Amino acid sequence: MPEPMDAIPLSPRAVRVSPSSTAAFSDLAARLRRQGRDVISLAAGEPDFDTPAAVVEAAHRALDAGRTRYAPVRGIPELRRAVRRKLARDNALAYEDEAVLVTSGAKQAVALAVEVLAGPGDEVIVPAPYWVSYPEMVRLAGARPVIAAVGANGYKLDADALARALSPHTRALILNSPCNPTGALYSAEELRAIADVCADSGITVISDEIYEKIVFDGCHHSIAASTPRLYARTVVINGCSKAYAMTGWRIGYAAGPPHVISAMATLASQRTTSACTFSQAAAAFALENEPPDVARMRAAYRRRRDLMAGALSDMGITCSLPPATFYLLADIRHLLPAARGDTDIPDAHRFALELLEHAGVAVVPGEPFGAPGQLRLSFATSRDQIKIAMQRLAAFVRELR
Repeated sequence: MPEPMDAIPLSPRAVRVSPSSTAAFSDLAARLRRQGRDVISLAAGEPDFDTPAAVVEAAHRALDAGRTRYAPVRGIPELRRAVRRKLARDNALAYEDEAVLVTSGAKQAVALAVEVLAGPGDEVIVPAPYWVSYPEMVRLAGARPVIAAVGANGYKLDADALARALSPHTRALILNSPCNPTGALYSAEELRAIADVCADSGITVISDEIYEKIVFDGCHHSIAASTPRLYARTVVINGCSKAYAMTGWRIGYAAGPPHVISAMATLASQRTTSACTFSQAAAAFALENEPPDVARMRAAYRRRRDLMAGALSDMGITCSLPPATFYLLADIRHLLPAARGDTDIPDAHRFALELLEHAGVAVVPGEPFGAPGQLRLSFATSRDQIKIAMQRLAAFVRELR
């Protein structure tokens, strides 16, 4: 008799980590679609626009030139140069070449930064609500995520809350501005106050700025530029996925202290070697030329945001109007616990499952984001799809008791 397929034991690390809830709900929605179900997905954090044509053409030129071989671990020279120019132009940040690393998506850059900065016995502060992968990345590094609750000031961490979360074991803070899942955007003054606490305590900031180009109200500021005291203690993370609708191209980058970037590059050399070569050529073009599609997509997201927020308000569901990103958090705590027919709905997770199964609308529950009783809705889909999804959600809510 052959052994059962699950007879091979897994490592503690594999057992310890949780799967991504955003991916899980997106995959479930896709599976239902393959079964012929009419499903509208508001779950995925992915632009529904095509990559700008000029960026695609840049990739074609790279392919025609035979650029299909391994790239340097740190990235092709023209992309590293484009990253440095972009950071100087948009963020007032000056870096030398050895301070820049190209990665296979911004997600890899964050994970590499966590791994080289923290290990067993260390702590990394993660403000809640947070992107679902941050705590898991910290755990995979062997460190402990310390969840710091944000205040009532638009889902943002303040300096006092950060100071309370510090301990002798704190190595880093992961700061995400603009923020997934809340859309929160930190002002320059707020960042300076946080930066002072970080500089005084000697911790490092991992600043995830991947949604920088999707800002509707206010301006994006990088904490690395907030005070000279923190510049040398910040790893800036960004990429091309959200701004240029290049999710599948898998290009991210990190900039920061050269010895930290060097350690991240060493890890990458043993795992992925390099990001896709012709994708890097396309990314270099995007960063150097800023296609007009970026402004067009941003304007479309704003209109979709207003449509979705208005529809939620009409059905009595509270949400803060996000100043950035293409997400909003819908607060359904006043609807819970609930029941639909014979099914109990005690929390947002069950609410999301029932909404998908019976109304054909995929959202992500707030629990994995550190936001229990809330739902993350993505408006990175068409206005027509949003209108239908909101009608279905309203009908679903009316059926609750």
